[in-house]
Amino acid sequence: MSNDQTTDAGPNEGAENMPPPQPDLPDIGATRDAVSLDNLELILDVNVTLSVQVGTTRIAIRDLLQMSQGSVLELDQPAGMPMDVLVNGTPIAHGEVVMVNDRVGIRLTDVISPRERIRSIN
Repeated sequence: MSNDQTTDAGPNEGAENMPPPQPDLPDIGATRDAVSLDNLELILDVNVTLSVQVGTTRIAIRDLLQMSQGSVLELDQPAGMPMDVLVNGTPIAHGEVVMVNDRVGIRLTDVISPRERIRSIN
């Protein structure tokens, strides 16, 4: 046998370099109505955690342990700036503090679009 002979490749040769077959999944980004109202009904009673982030700061444990009643923490958010409204840790809106009777509330000044919310998750 000489070195210049070729052999026929078997049916599975090179298969390890091919991606595995993917199931036929619908392209949910292809239509605007990806979530039908019927599907939405399934989750309307699910509770989520809504929180308002006033600002953040980084502090050394030494300084944290020296804090006492009356201590003031300086946050990174300038006064008068909108606060972030989060659902389960994901930003969904910005708002400002308002007083409603004897309670504190948030007036939404900017709601993040659903597309941007999904983009922030990824």
